[in-house]
This record gives sequence, structure tokens and C-alpha cells, in this order.
Amino acid sequence: MTQKLVVIGAGMASGRALEHLFDASPDAYDVTLFNAEPRGNYNRLMLSPVLAGDKTYEEIVTHDDAWYADNGVTCRFGEKVINIDRARKVVIGENGEVPYDKLVLGTGSNPFMIPLPGHDLKGVIPYRDLEDTETMMNLGKTPGSKAVVIGGGLLGLEAAAGMAAQGVDVTVVHIMGHLMERQLDEAAGYLLRKSLSEKGIKVLCKANSKQILGDEAGHVRALQLDDGTELPCDLLVMAVGIRPNTALAKAVDLEVNRGVIVNDQMVTSDPDILALGECVEHNGAIFGLVAPLYDQAKVVAKTLLGQDATFVNKEVSTKLKVTGCDLFSAGDFADGDDREDIVFRDPARGVYKRLILKGNRIIGAVMYGDTGDGAWFYNHIKDATDVADMRETLIFGPAFQGGASADPLAAVAALPDDAEICGCNGVCKGTIVTAIQGGATDLGAVRATTKASNSCGTCTGLVEQLLAATLGDDFVMPTAQCICGCTDLSHEDVRRLIKSQELKSQEAVWQELGWKTRNGCHVCRPAINYYLLADWPLEYQDDPQSRFVNERNHANIQKDGTFSVVPRMWGGLTTPDELRAIADAAEKYNVPTVKVTGGQRIDLLGVKKEDLPGIWYDLNQAGLVSGHAYSKGLRTVKTCVGKDHCRFGTQDSTGLGVKLEKLLWGSWTPHKVKLGISGCPRNCAEATCKDVGIVCVDSGYEVSVAGAAGMDVKETELLAKVATEAEAIEVTTAFIQIYRENAKYLDRGYKWVAKVGLDWVKQQVVDDLENRKALVDRFEISQSIYRKDPWAEHAKEPAKYAPLANLTLEAAE
Repeated sequence: MTQKLVVIGAGMASGRALEHLFDASPDAYDVTLFNAEPRGNYNRLMLSPVLAGDKTYEEIVTHDDAWYADNGVTCRFGEKVINIDRARKVVIGENGEVPYDKLVLGTGSNPFMIPLPGHDLKGVIPYRDLEDTETMMNLGKTPGSKAVVIGGGLLGLEAAAGMAAQGVDVTVVHIMGHLMERQLDEAAGYLLRKSLSEKGIKVLCKANSKQILGDEAGHVRALQLDDGTELPCDLLVMAVGIRPNTALAKAVDLEVNRGVIVNDQMVTSDPDILALGECVEHNGAIFGLVAPLYDQAKVVAKTLLGQDATFVNKEVSTKLKVTGCDLFSAGDFADGDDREDIVFRDPARGVYKRLILKGNRIIGAVMYGDTGDGAWFYNHIKDATDVADMRETLIFGPAFQGGASADPLAAVAALPDDAEICGCNGVCKGTIVTAIQGGATDLGAVRATTKASNSCGTCTGLVEQLLAATLGDDFVMPTAQCICGCTDLSHEDVRRLIKSQELKSQEAVWQELGWKTRNGCHVCRPAINYYLLADWPLEYQDDPQSRFVNERNHANIQKDGTFSVVPRMWGGLTTPDELRAIADAAEKYNVPTVKVTGGQRIDLLGVKKEDLPGIWYDLNQAGLVSGHAYSKGLRTVKTCVGKDHCRFGTQDSTGLGVKLEKLLWGSWTPHKVKLGISGCPRNCAEATCKDVGIVCVDSGYEVSVAGAAGMDVKETELLAKVATEAEAIEVTTAFIQIYRENAKYLDRGYKWVAKVGLDWVKQQVVDDLENRKALVDRFEISQSIYRKDPWAEHAKEPAKYAPLANLTLEAAE
């Protein structure tokens, strides 16, 4: 009979324990999961990038509803546990009792709030969960807003940097002499403070808070320091530490000290109750970093399955997730008579490295500005390596050990299998190497298989080194393939040469670029035709014979030889007259299937080829034009109803969608392009999985790109935040044009962005305003030549349509 397991707390530690449990024995337990928050497991380490706008909450969700459903977990989210009846072995929640055979406590920790006068005012918050993050993000929507952060540790600085990125005027108040004093020495603390100041963050060290001042409405208005200085603020964030949440354990008489006492198997004083995470105490230690929590999770899973396991508290390292502040710290770096330092400084590059040695062993390391060798030093600290033979070059890292000609990959190859590579997800070298040997031969595959480098990204370089070291000669940088057998040139080569040599006809390409065939083939001709019309819209005339079969017929061919006809509906809007015209056409031409598409349009399926000109003509009479459902171009612009109808809508998403569709329709692109415009972050138009997605927010528009929802599923990446509709249209148009001008034919937008890098796209489209305007101008020139409705053209002269529909060029989608 399957045993019953109840888990209290859906945090990172308990979530990882469930992963290990299900991987090892998916049917061992019937699991019920309580969580006081109204959601499941998400990566709290990534709240800082969410606050800064670099990630969305959806991107940091570790276990979504589907994961819990697939693993048979009964979720009781948003429900607090009132009590545990140990005698009856039941957990008592707000909505009823649940029996258990085994119980796991993962209640986490509570933020410590300094009991200053005024600490209970409105607008005084900790930095602990998604709600705190959203409060800080909302502050950034009010121009001129101010925030004070008490605490110059990891959380405090990440909170400050995130709010500063949202446009908030931030001051950090820290009682100690330098920032992050537990992880950094004074020199590194100075460099960190300097870097934060350059980001516009004011830092006050040796500053003691006296009281929090409020206004008549009971809302915080300022922090007053001991010296009488008042720091005005609209929000005050306390980030001064955490304390294990032991209230429930104490209430049921489990053994508790600072945390819930557990043994090496993570079992509490009750043999049927285990605990892990920030709520526990093991051999006098409590925990606040993720690495030991993930080690605990492994032990909990094995203990639940009756396997031998022992938790050992290991040395941990620290990194700061603030863009532009590369920082690494591990071990003990306090001063002492029995210790000596090795220090490297490069002021021009802002690089500082300090190693603390005791005898011939490294006991501490602090690095700022260049942290690439952090894992190597960290491994020597953990293993207490004797470094006597490399002391002279030790500070320069692994590449200098064994002489200047040493293999730079030797260091990562020498790391033991249990060396942690990805701190955010607790992934060690051995796991990554196993994945690579099992077929994950590129960075994307490693991320998908192991989650390494899938969060903050600071370990990406190490993962790539592991790929190179593990695959050896089999690891090669991807090279561009030739277009087809007609040439040895790649798409990129041909595109570059068309521009540089000003080749403006297919014949010029065949001749000047040494094509092996006289007129190309069905593979290269559509690509060359596209490159020419995209690069020389005023000089080149589109060649219908170099189009795919669907584009030649202006409809999608179906498996029975009939066609699909999809009229365009601007932004998903239609009228009674248009609907009547569609219904009349369906009856007149005996259309067997009429279907609403995922892009908010109506698809007429099963139209005979000979009826195409007629149905086009009839639909045109009602003002309907081609939806280009067959094209390598703009397909759909999906919208929600926006602020005109929805009570959550922040902007006119439908109106914006109509404007963009009317601007972009008929444009030829390397592959199909789909847009989504959502009127609020609830994202009803599914904007976050489109080639271009715009989410309307109170402060304007968030334009994201490079999403996908086909054979590949990929969320969009933020391109720009803009205040006006006109800016959103301009940024979108510029992105479409730069994609048109640079992408390989048949590469979707997300594949192209992955090749060139989103940073490059931002530089061209967002940062360089002059270039953005030039891109828009070139797009408008192209549209002035090519934006025509093919249905209207051929419906007016059906005799001209027949030879186009029966061309013999073989070209499959």
C-alpha cells in the first residue's frame, strides 16, 4: 500500500527533495503539499532579476501546475497549517485534516524586522517573497519615488539594485564599516560600493537607524538616523537577516533550539517527521544559502525511501546577482597572526583578488571584477589542498599552474565530480558531465537536462568549458552550412555578398557567385529571391516562380489537394458584414469546414483550387483581404480586449494590435511572424510566446521578442520598456526590419536572436535611436513597393491567376 507523505512548505529545499523522491521512486508516496503562499515552488534566488526587470515571475517558476499534476501531488496552496496531531499522525489545515505516514517540515525562515519605532508603519516591508518583490516593482511605476534599504548584505543590495533599475531613487543604510562584511574584506567592499554608486545608488556605511517616521495616514515618510539625518522615502525595505520559522515545530513539542533540531538523516525528534531548509538546525548550524539546502534535499529523499544517507555541512561560496558587479567570496578571510594574504590588484580594470592562506592551504578567497576562477579556488578550500608547489603563481588561477603553455581547460577538467558548478540550482560537475556524455552536446541541451546556467547565468562560462573538456575533438563551434548543392556558400556568405557586391538580380547571383547550376534549384531560389527583395526593394522585382507552393497559390494546400483560405481580421476584430460574407462564401463554394484559428481568425478549409479566384473576389467585396496564412511574413496579431472593456486592462491593446497589423501586413520576412498584444500582465493574448509580444502595463508597454510556441516552445525576451504607443510601434517595426535584413532565410525570429544575441539587437534597435529610425524608414520603403493584397490582384484578373497556380517549381514548406 502506498504510504502518505505530507510536506509543509513549497520552497526550494522541499521542492528539490520531491524531485529526488519522484526520480528514485515515483510511486513510493501519495504526496500532499501545503504552502501558505498561494503558489508552488519558485526560485527565490531569482527574485532579484525579477525585481530588476531581467526576468519575469513565470521564468523563475520551478514547478508549475503541470509538474505537480504529472507527479500526482495534491496541492493545498494558500492554506496555512494550524496544527499537527502527532499522536493521530494528521496535519490539520485551515480546510481540513490530512493523515500522514511521514511528514516533512520545510517551513523556511522569517525575515528579521528591527524593532525600531515606526517599524509597523505602512510601506515598511522585508524582502522575502514575490509579494515583497511586486511591492518594490510597483514603486518604480511612480516617477520620483524614493526608497531606503536597511542592510548592506546580499539581499539588501540586490533589492537596492533592482529598485534602482526600475528608476527608484535608492539609499542603502548599513551599520557596518563596509558592505557585505560577512563575505567581503574592506578592499572588495570599497569596490562594490563604488560600483553601486556609479549605478546611482547612495550608500551610507557606519549609519545607525534611530526611528522610522510616518505621515498622518500612517505611511512611512522617512528614516531618521542617530545623527538626526532624515532620509525621505516612499518605501522602506528591511533586509537585515532571517530567522528559522520554528513556530509550528515548537507548538507540537519537537526539539527546537535556534532551528528545528535534525540529525544527520534530517530526522527530527519525532522519527516520522523530517525537516530541511532554513527552518532546521544541524550540529549547531543554521542555513541561509541554497547549496546546503539542496544537499539536505538529497538526504531527505533517501531517508524517506529507507536508504542510507548522511548530511554533511560543507563550505559554501557566495555570489552577488547584481548586473555589473562580479563578486565571489568563500571561506574565512578574517585577519589573524597565523594567516597570510596573497593579493592582486588591477585598478584600471576594477579587479581585486585576495587569497587567505593558513600554512600551505587556502582557507578563504575574495574576488571582485574577475571571478572566473572562483570554482577552482573554492574547490581547493573545500578539499584543504596543499598549495605549496604553486604558491608563486597561485593568485593567477589554474591557467598558470604548470607553466604558461598549460591547457586552459585543464583546470575545469581537474575539478572533482562533486564540485559545484551552478550554485542557483545546486548542479555539480559530475551531473553536467553525465548529461554531456548522454547526448547533451550544446549549452541549450545542458540547460534543459540539468538546469545548470539556467538561472542567473554566471556559471555559463564554466559549463561551456566542461562541454569543451568533455567532448574534446568532438566539440566544434557550429559552422554555417552551404545553402544547397548549387554552391559552397552559406546563407550568411550569400547575404553578405549580395549587399557588398550590390547584386540585384538572380542572374547576377548565379554569375558573380559562381553557382554550379544555371538557374539555381527549388532550395536556393526561394532564399535568393527573398534576400534580393529584402535588400533591394526599389530595384528588384519579386519572382513568383521562386516561391513556395503555398505562396504561389496564396493559400495553404491541404493533404487532399484542396486549400485553406484565411481572411485577415485586423487585431482579431470583425464585423457582422464580414461574418456574413464569410458565411455566404462558405455556402456558395461548399466549404466543408469552417474553423476559428488560434490567431483569432476564421479558416475556410477544403476550398478547391479552381474556386480560389472566385472566393477571393467575393470576400474582397466585403473588404476582407488575405490573411497571409501561407506566407513567410506577418501571419497574425493576436490581441485581448484591453482597457476599453476589461477591468484589468491598462492600455488599448486591441487598437495597438490593429495599428501594428495594418502597418506590418504584407511584409516578406525570413519566416512567418506572429505578434501578440496583451492589455495587462495577465497576458490573455499569450504575448509571451510570440515572435513579438507586447504586454501593456500601467507605465506603458513592454516589448519582448524571440518567443515560440510550435515544435519549440520558448518564452520571449524583453527588448524594451517604452512609455507610449508610438514608441512601441517604432521599436516593433525596427525589430522586424533588422530581422528582415539580417536573418537566414527560414530562421524563425527566436533562432536568429539566439545567433546574434539579444544585446546586439538591443544596441541596434533600442539604444541607437538614429539607427532605429533608419530601420523604420527602410521598412516603409519596402512596404511601399510590396504591400499589396494578392487576393485582390488575382481576383480582378482570374485569367492571370491560372498560370501562377500551376507553376512546376518544386518547393516544400
